[in-house]
Amino acid sequence: MATIAVYPGSFDPITNGHLDIIRRAAQLFDRVIVAVARNAEKTPLFDAHERLSLTRKAVATLPNVSVDEFDGLLVNYARKKRAAVIVRGLRAMSDFEFEFQLSLMNRKLAEDIETIFLMTKDEYTFISSRLVKEICSLGGNVSEFVPRDVERAMRKKFGLKR
Repeated sequence: MATIAVYPGSFDPITNGHLDIIRRAAQLFDRVIVAVARNAEKTPLFDAHERLSLTRKAVATLPNVSVDEFDGLLVNYARKKRAAVIVRGLRAMSDFEFEFQLSLMNRKLAEDIETIFLMTKDEYTFISSRLVKEICSLGGNVSEFVPRDVERAMRKKFGLKR
């Protein structure tokens, strides 16, 4: 039986750090679903449709990776997709405390679904969607941090020319 993993996030926008985790998860699991969260409490730069589209473009070369959207409880979504694993990326110890809490709560809600933590590669530990948006909004070069389509979309959102 194929092992399905879900990698959830807001992906606003998807970064090279996210892609590193996705590529490595795709080597570990038969199928990886990148689950783009719809969160009414957040005000994203990109709407759900844009985030789905940019994420799909970014993972297009990975045959066992698909992109979907979800809202509500992650464990309910994972069950619906018959996923046995939730993948979470860690950049630093500060991420771990929050992610550890989430994983314990998810285990309490669905003990049959495991959470697997993948550490990002060193060169991606400082990248966050929030910082990338801030740098781009101020006219900085983010080409090292995000896929080309994402960079173009961000520059357009911020009214910047190349």
